[in-house]
Amino acid sequence: MMKILVINGPNLNLLGKREVGTYGAVTLDEINKKLTAQAKKNDVKLEFFQSNHEGEIVEKIQKASGKFQFIIINPAAFTHYSVAIRDAIASIDIPVIEVHLSNICAREDFREKSITAPVCLGQIFGFGPISYQVALEAAIKLLKK
Repeated sequence: MMKILVINGPNLNLLGKREVGTYGAVTLDEINKKLTAQAKKNDVKLEFFQSNHEGEIVEKIQKASGKFQFIIINPAAFTHYSVAIRDAIASIDIPVIEVHLSNICAREDFREKSITAPVCLGQIFGFGPISYQVALEAAIKLLKK
Protein backbone atom coordinates (compact mmCIF):
# COMPACT_ATOMS: atom_id res chain seq x y z
CA MET A 1 0.00 0.00 0.00
CA MET A 2 1.27 3.46 -0.89
CA LYS A 3 1.91 5.78 2.05
CA ILE A 4 1.89 9.56 1.83
CA LEU A 5 2.92 11.94 4.59
CA VAL A 6 1.03 15.23 4.90
CA ILE A 7 2.94 17.87 6.87
CA ASN A 8 1.43 21.16 8.03
CA GLY A 9 3.47 23.98 9.53
CA PRO A 10 2.86 26.70 12.07
CA ASN A 11 -0.58 28.11 12.83
CA LEU A 12 -2.38 25.70 10.52
CA ASN A 13 -3.83 24.08 13.63
CA LEU A 14 -5.86 27.33 13.93
CA LEU A 15 -7.53 27.03 10.52
CA GLY A 16 -11.21 27.89 10.66
CA LYS A 17 -10.59 30.52 13.35
CA ARG A 18 -7.52 32.32 12.05
CA GLU A 19 -7.80 35.01 9.38
CA VAL A 20 -10.90 33.44 7.87
CA GLY A 21 -10.93 36.04 5.07
CA THR A 22 -7.57 34.75 3.88
CA TYR A 23 -7.63 31.06 4.81
CA GLY A 24 -11.33 30.23 4.92
CA ALA A 25 -13.56 28.65 7.55
CA VAL A 26 -12.49 25.04 6.98
CA THR A 27 -10.48 23.46 9.80
CA LEU A 28 -7.36 21.36 9.39
CA ASP A 29 -9.30 18.38 10.73
CA GLU A 30 -11.92 18.85 7.99
CA ILE A 31 -9.18 19.02 5.34
CA ASN A 32 -7.60 15.86 6.73
CA LYS A 33 -10.95 14.01 6.71
CA LYS A 34 -11.52 14.86 3.04
CA LEU A 35 -8.00 13.75 2.18
CA THR A 36 -8.47 10.51 4.10
CA ALA A 37 -11.64 9.71 2.13
CA GLN A 38 -9.89 10.54 -1.14
CA ALA A 39 -6.90 8.38 -0.20
CA LYS A 40 -9.07 5.44 0.86
CA LYS A 41 -10.75 5.37 -2.57
CA ASN A 42 -7.28 5.04 -4.10
CA ASP A 43 -5.89 2.44 -1.66
CA VAL A 44 -3.46 4.97 -0.18
CA LYS A 45 -2.63 5.39 3.50
CA LEU A 46 -2.03 8.90 4.82
CA GLU A 47 -0.24 10.08 7.91
CA PHE A 48 -0.81 13.63 9.12
CA PHE A 49 1.66 15.75 11.06
CA GLN A 50 1.29 19.36 12.18
CA SER A 51 3.83 21.34 14.15
CA ASN A 52 4.52 24.92 15.08
CA HIS A 53 8.18 24.01 15.58
CA GLU A 54 10.69 24.08 12.73
CA GLY A 55 12.95 21.39 14.18
CA GLU A 56 10.09 18.92 14.58
CA ILE A 57 9.19 19.37 10.90
CA VAL A 58 12.84 18.88 9.89
CA GLU A 59 13.02 15.66 11.92
CA LYS A 60 9.75 14.35 10.45
CA ILE A 61 11.05 14.95 6.92
CA GLN A 62 14.39 13.30 7.70
CA LYS A 63 12.70 10.20 9.16
CA ALA A 64 10.30 9.79 6.21
CA SER A 65 12.72 7.88 3.97
CA GLY A 66 11.81 4.23 3.68
CA LYS A 67 8.38 4.83 5.25
CA PHE A 68 6.63 7.06 2.71
CA GLN A 69 6.52 7.27 -1.07
CA PHE A 70 5.46 10.92 -1.20
CA ILE A 71 5.20 14.01 0.99
CA ILE A 72 2.68 16.83 0.73
CA ILE A 73 3.78 19.83 2.77
CA ASN A 74 2.35 23.19 3.68
CA PRO A 75 5.33 24.82 5.39
CA ALA A 76 3.17 27.88 6.15
CA ALA A 77 5.33 30.80 7.32
CA PHE A 78 8.45 28.60 7.13
CA THR A 79 7.99 28.65 3.34
CA HIS A 80 9.60 32.06 3.18
CA TYR A 81 12.63 31.67 5.41
CA SER A 82 13.35 28.13 6.64
CA VAL A 83 16.61 27.04 5.11
CA ALA A 84 16.49 24.09 7.53
CA ILE A 85 13.22 22.75 6.07
CA ARG A 86 14.44 23.47 2.55
CA ASP A 87 17.63 21.50 3.21
CA ALA A 88 15.69 18.63 4.81
CA ILE A 89 13.50 18.33 1.70
CA ALA A 90 16.58 18.46 -0.54
CA SER A 91 18.27 15.72 1.49
CA ILE A 92 15.61 13.02 1.02
CA ASP A 93 14.82 10.79 -1.94
CA ILE A 94 11.05 11.26 -1.66
CA PRO A 95 9.12 13.54 -4.02
CA VAL A 96 7.48 16.50 -2.29
CA ILE A 97 4.60 18.74 -3.34
CA GLU A 98 4.27 22.11 -1.61
CA VAL A 99 0.74 23.39 -1.00
CA HIS A 100 -0.78 26.62 0.25
CA LEU A 101 -4.39 27.59 0.82
CA SER A 102 -3.95 31.19 -0.32
CA ASN A 103 -2.36 32.58 -3.46
CA ILE A 104 1.05 33.45 -2.03
CA CYS A 105 1.88 35.52 -5.13
CA ALA A 106 -1.05 37.86 -4.45
CA ARG A 107 -0.14 38.54 -0.83
CA GLU A 108 2.45 40.61 1.01
CA ASP A 109 5.81 40.97 -0.72
CA PHE A 110 7.58 38.74 1.79
CA ARG A 111 5.14 35.89 1.08
CA GLU A 112 5.66 35.90 -2.68
CA LYS A 113 8.89 33.91 -2.59
CA SER A 114 9.10 30.32 -1.45
CA ILE A 115 12.57 29.08 -0.60
CA THR A 116 11.24 25.54 -0.22
CA ALA A 117 9.53 25.27 -3.63
CA PRO A 118 12.75 24.90 -5.68
CA VAL A 119 13.51 21.58 -3.94
CA CYS A 120 9.94 20.30 -4.33
CA LEU A 121 8.55 18.46 -7.33
CA GLY A 122 5.84 21.10 -7.66
CA GLN A 123 3.75 23.72 -5.92
CA ILE A 124 -0.04 24.13 -5.73
CA PHE A 125 -1.58 27.21 -4.14
CA GLY A 126 -4.52 29.57 -4.14
CA PHE A 127 -7.42 27.12 -4.20
CA GLY A 128 -8.12 26.88 -0.49
CA PRO A 129 -8.58 23.31 0.78
CA ILE A 130 -8.81 22.10 -2.82
CA SER A 131 -5.06 22.75 -3.09
CA TYR A 132 -4.50 19.73 -0.82
CA GLN A 133 -6.88 17.55 -2.84
CA VAL A 134 -5.15 18.46 -6.10
CA ALA A 135 -1.77 17.70 -4.53
CA LEU A 136 -2.98 14.31 -3.33
CA GLU A 137 -4.44 13.49 -6.74
CA ALA A 138 -1.15 14.42 -8.38
CA ALA A 139 0.86 12.32 -5.92
CA ILE A 140 -1.39 9.30 -6.45
CA LYS A 141 -1.20 9.56 -10.23
CA LEU A 142 2.58 9.96 -10.17
CA LEU A 143 3.00 6.98 -7.84
CA LYS A 144 0.79 4.78 -10.01
CA LYS A 145 2.86 5.50 -13.14
